[in-house]
Amino acid sequence: MKKKIIATILAAATVLSMTACGVSAPEAPAAPAATDATAAAAETPAADATAAEAVTPAADAITLVMAEVNNLDTIVGMTDAKFKEEVEKRSNGSIIIDLQPGGVLGDEAAVLDSMLGGGGTIDMSRISAFALTPYGGEKSMLLSLPYTFVNREHFWNFANSDLAQEFLLEPSEKGRGIRGLFYGEEGFRHFFTREPITGIESFKGMKLRVSTDPVMTGLVEGLGASATPIDFNELYQSLQTGVVDGAEQPIANYKSKAFPEVAPNMILDGHTLGAIQVVITDDAWNKLTPEQQEIITEAGKAASEYNRSISEEKEKEVLEQLKADGVNIVEVEDITPWQEAVKPVIEENTKGQEDLYKKICDMK
Repeated sequence: MKKKIIATILAAATVLSMTACGVSAPEAPAAPAATDATAAAAETPAADATAAEAVTPAADAITLVMAEVNNLDTIVGMTDAKFKEEVEKRSNGSIIIDLQPGGVLGDEAAVLDSMLGGGGTIDMSRISAFALTPYGGEKSMLLSLPYTFVNREHFWNFANSDLAQEFLLEPSEKGRGIRGLFYGEEGFRHFFTREPITGIESFKGMKLRVSTDPVMTGLVEGLGASATPIDFNELYQSLQTGVVDGAEQPIANYKSKAFPEVAPNMILDGHTLGAIQVVITDDAWNKLTPEQQEIITEAGKAASEYNRSISEEKEKEVLEQLKADGVNIVEVEDITPWQEAVKPVIEENTKGQEDLYKKICDMK
């Protein structure tokens, strides 16, 4: 029988000397899951709206396949469904978004490999901003640095700025073959473990799952743990069998992927804010007419605004459910030791981009 867990938002932050600002960014969990897109869509308000206002595809409609590693009942899943709804409605059915949630097309790394490799089977995807780091996303990497965003307002000041547009277009300008459409967020990310934890000292010697991201690897090692890269879709089983001792995720994803069943302890360290973006391949983008590109852009703005309107509320709702189910939740009374532990990670990963990082920090 499932035992569900809790979590809450740690509105982190003091400014970390000159190198850190506040709290920063993310990714998603994996466990049992992938449901049919249409059936899963019924689980979310955005999806219900999509079903209620279903648009009949035009005879010559363009279909864009969109990958999502999470389920549709998460913040990102609901955002995807809203984007799909807006695109199809605004285009009068001339553009259809074939949304594939639950990781059925692979984890973020696999999806990006396919998109960057020009396979043509995946046109779009919702990804964690830091997922582009291994692919030369130097600007995007800054969004995942620990304690960068002090609160949600700080992040949205960035997401709605001209600077954010530079970040979104970076991969295309570098010839990577994809471009970002819009930003969103899925809440602050926290660590969760198989065994009870009391503070930063509990991480010493632990094996914590990370994605193939140098920032997250540095963060985990700075806390005294061993960074263990594991495919996201294998994380549930890895926690269940003890291959890893813990991992980190936003609260809504933690619950949606049933991680509380195998790792019922969470510490609200809020090390990063889960910045997300939706990306599209240049090939798919260039097949669209200027009018269709404008529709995609405007639909993205609407989805971004929707994401902002639901993220905090959804997170609080999930937190209450987790609390009611009795998860061991640990508050962080003093964030200073955490900030000090990750200071070298920030310094190392802002080299050559100190001024750009300062611009982000100054947007709070």
